[in-house]
Amino acid sequence: MKNRRIGNTLVLGGAVFVALAALQRYTHGLPGSPKEFTMQRERCYGVARAGRNDCGTSVHACAGRALTDGESSEWISLPAGTCGRIVGGKVKTTSL
Repeated sequence: MKNRRIGNTLVLGGAVFVALAALQRYTHGLPGSPKEFTMQRERCYGVARAGRNDCGTSVHACAGRALTDGESSEWISLPAGTCGRIVGGKVKTTSL
């Protein structure tokens, strides 16, 4: 019975620790939390599917107007470092 109590205490203590670590990292609720949440983004050209591009080009002015898959002038915004892992993706960084 004593071993079970110790095990339960460790599990509950670990859960509380993980919850506090998540609060620290993803909210402004605890001291030392970041003031702003920013994620570096990059424009990834040549990988957008038809109708799934993020913004206009010289051909059209709106998002979602790509006519074909993988068109080299169409782009989507992805987390930094992702585009290089996609076959055919070309990176142009931006501050979004």
